[in-house]
Amino acid sequence: MKTNSVFYRLFQEFPSIFFELIGKSSEAANVYQFSSVEIKQTALRIDGTFLPTQTDDNPIYFVEVQFQADREIYSRLFAEICLYLRQN
Repeated sequence: MKTNSVFYRLFQEFPSIFFELIGKSSEAANVYQFSSVEIKQTALRIDGTFLPTQTDDNPIYFVEVQFQADREIYSRLFAEICLYLRQN
């Protein structure tokens, strides 16, 4: 796992610094545990994309068709879109 070792060590040893940087009380660190989390990539597939053939202010449209209730549709869709944008 690759981490930014300087910041990892800093936040590991002094977690209150993070909370001070975001404008919170340093005591807020007492209810958190800091760690570096590895995220494994799973297979994600977008139902469809409309990619513009001309890039003059034409957006990309992402299509997700849903025929049943899915409480995780938005989190999954945003994960798929973000991964697509990162790779392309």
